[in-house]
Amino acid sequence: MLLYRYLLLYGAVMTSKFFNRFKKAISQSARSKVLPKLSKKHLGQKIPKRGNKFAPVIASALLKAAGWRTVGEIPNISQAVVLALPHTSNVDGIYAIPSLFALDVRISIMGKHTLFKVPVFAQLLNWVGVVPIDRDNKGSVLQASIDKFKTGEPLFLGLSPEGTREYTEAWKTGFYYLALGAEVPILPVAMDYKTKEIRFMSLVHPTGDIEADLPKIYAQYKGVIPRHPERLSQPLQDINNAAE
Repeated sequence: MLLYRYLLLYGAVMTSKFFNRFKKAISQSARSKVLPKLSKKHLGQKIPKRGNKFAPVIASALLKAAGWRTVGEIPNISQAVVLALPHTSNVDGIYAIPSLFALDVRISIMGKHTLFKVPVFAQLLNWVGVVPIDRDNKGSVLQASIDKFKTGEPLFLGLSPEGTREYTEAWKTGFYYLALGAEVPILPVAMDYKTKEIRFMSLVHPTGDIEADLPKIYAQYKGVIPRHPERLSQPLQDINNAAE
């Protein structure tokens, strides 16, 4: 059912948006000339993989038809906290999901452990990349997430610090303390609707000085345009305004 709904939504967007050649030409002319195009063959052995032979081929074709591409670099590491920004629309997933499948990268997200009680549904969640977290446990969600990293298993955990698709004045900082406590780097990823690029950017290693480290992350999103610019979070608005 989830896949069916996704395909319906993808088809609707393709019909209404993707074949406007004039807009496509504009977006491609504005694309990054610094970050290299990223593909499955560029990924190291340590990076968590899905291991699917056919999904990358299909997903790559969908991205190409949509006029989107993935750029940047993913370091050959087995663990990281991955930031997905800016997130202003449900449509974001229509481009983000194929980009991950095209790379064959497995980026997990957190979900309630009770969702895994049904065996068939649990298999689907595992395939998608949902990590079970017991929110009712005495330990916090933060500690439970840190513990997942401490197992040593390959894990790219995706989080959205904005915490909402609407405008917000500040990011939630749990992602930072998760990376700090787990002793893993932060990998910022951007979705830029102006250039139709999904960008994997430079790692940030948390030092414990959040006031010094957050600006290093903000700066990498300079100039990134979301689907709904009016919903851009205040930290990213400030970065763009400071550059003007």
